[in-house]
Amino acid sequence: MSTELNRPRFRGNAMNAQPPTGSYLRVGKPALQSLVEQLRRLGYRVVGPQIVDGAIVYGDLEHVDDLPQGWIDAQEGGSYRLAKSERAGWFDYVVGPHSLKNFLFPPRERLAEANRRNGMWEFQAETTPCEWLAVLGVRGCDLAALAVQDRVFLEGPYVDPAYAARREGLFLVAVNCRRAAATCFCHAMNTGPAAGNGFDLALTESKDHFVVEVGSERGGEAAAAMEWTTASTSEIEEARAVSEKLEAELRARTSDGVNGRTFDTARIHDLLLDNLDHPHWRQIAERCLACGNCTMVCPTCFCSTVEEVADLTGDHVSRERAWASCFTAEHSYMNSGAVRKSIHSQYRQWLTHKLATWHDQFGTSGCVGCGRCITWCPVGIDLTQEVAALRESVR
Repeated sequence: MSTELNRPRFRGNAMNAQPPTGSYLRVGKPALQSLVEQLRRLGYRVVGPQIVDGAIVYGDLEHVDDLPQGWIDAQEGGSYRLAKSERAGWFDYVVGPHSLKNFLFPPRERLAEANRRNGMWEFQAETTPCEWLAVLGVRGCDLAALAVQDRVFLEGPYVDPAYAARREGLFLVAVNCRRAAATCFCHAMNTGPAAGNGFDLALTESKDHFVVEVGSERGGEAAAAMEWTTASTSEIEEARAVSEKLEAELRARTSDGVNGRTFDTARIHDLLLDNLDHPHWRQIAERCLACGNCTMVCPTCFCSTVEEVADLTGDHVSRERAWASCFTAEHSYMNSGAVRKSIHSQYRQWLTHKLATWHDQFGTSGCVGCGRCITWCPVGIDLTQEVAALRESVR
């Protein structure tokens, strides 16, 4: 049966009709809890930002009080810290190590299994049911990353069935950023700070309410379950001004190199591919640990490997797909051995694919400017600085 026929249907309360796609609503902050409850009643697994082990990650959400209200994050190369702030609202932290990739393309999943019974092997392919998942707090950079992964897994001659099943049941509540970390450069990649396309609902936070943009029919159905009023023209303009003001601040602070990142993407494809033997790659390798952190936290990296995992009896074997990284020797292994044996060649592969050959494959950059690879690199390697240094050295 089609998943469309099984799609949960929202039921608005008697006070409110379903708002149309593209409309703007004024919703009091406590009403966000009614949205969470409605989603859970309909069978959605609801996840949202929560503090775990000193970082803000996605976890199962039952109540909005579990959100990191009043917390902000300080991020820099190789550094991430949380701090309480009296001026912080419900969503004034930025992005943590988790992204939508963790749910749609999980770190490990079973593809098939084989069981030996009475001396005979029985094989069965894994089928991924459509799980109804609602994610609260998605940022513009991650919506852009989702669009990139959709191109990888859903477009072209081969569609990944597991990704497609998970994607079908996804409900997204985005948040327009009103604060950025020092590692953010979404404005340079045209992916934020405002949420772009692909959300069901988008929240812009004010002192005591949210202005909610309805991005889909499903979003309108969900919004009808909350107490809302139509946002006034002035409230809509104020909401739009939040992201516009932040973007202007980002461009201003990066233009003079103070407290932020600048990233010149002009002719970056040819810059990288025309300088594959430049000595700068080896300079980066002197610091790089080849740990693969950058590929693990990147919301668009999609490399994987397939492993056969047997139990101790040898009667049960599962075929599992797991995340892989171009910083391992196995990633480039061929019949004659590993092709990329040095760290400088592994880093070069990662960066040139991300920023250059990704355009050749998918017509877009593989970078969305979220800054995760900078923050979670143990030695603070910053791709924006490395590209700038390479550009300067070849002038």
